[in-house]
Amino acid sequence: MKYLNTTHLGHMPSRKRAHLINSCTGYKSANLLGTKSKNGETNLAIFNSVIHIGSNPPMLGFILRPLTVKRDTYKNFKETGFFTVNQVNKDMIKDAHHTAASYNEQISEFSKTNLTELYLDDFHAPYVSQSSIKLGCRYINEYEIKENNCLLIIGAIEHIYLSDDILEEDGWVNLDKANTVAIVGLDGYALPKLLNRFNYSKPDEPTMPIT
Repeated sequence: MKYLNTTHLGHMPSRKRAHLINSCTGYKSANLLGTKSKNGETNLAIFNSVIHIGSNPPMLGFILRPLTVKRDTYKNFKETGFFTVNQVNKDMIKDAHHTAASYNEQISEFSKTNLTELYLDDFHAPYVSQSSIKLGCRYINEYEIKENNCLLIIGAIEHIYLSDDILEEDGWVNLDKANTVAIVGLDGYALPKLLNRFNYSKPDEPTMPIT
């Protein structure tokens, strides 16, 4: 078994260390965050850190790296209060990954990919037309992570758009049917396969699959 400690990590080349630490924690979500500035300039950026915060009220969060360089996504939702979260599917991965490129603020990532802007119900920020799961969010708050100067951004989920065939009767979203991908590390994309669903766990009762 390979063993690494903080001394090993400290002497590792930075890019190799980044690959290791980003991938050893497992699969991450793959989402495109869409924003539009108050001047109408759109931005699209891939994030692997979107997480569930709560369901009542519906909230999500994501990690934003330190503001030591210009972050157009941050500037836009701070100006307008709105952003969209669009899940990446297997047919979008090449274009989704390209949104990580550093374009000038006046150049929209939509114009540099085959991804298409979509506006729904007068929401300010653009959705991604090709995404099967689209969330319209309002910026609520942010919390500084003092250990590395990153920010935890909290957003309220105010609009949800889903393909008709992926929503089950109990409200569960079937990501298999949506071909939703996961991110491995910084540059790997995988298509997970559902193994099973289980009933609500109770003490001293057997775990049974949901049929």
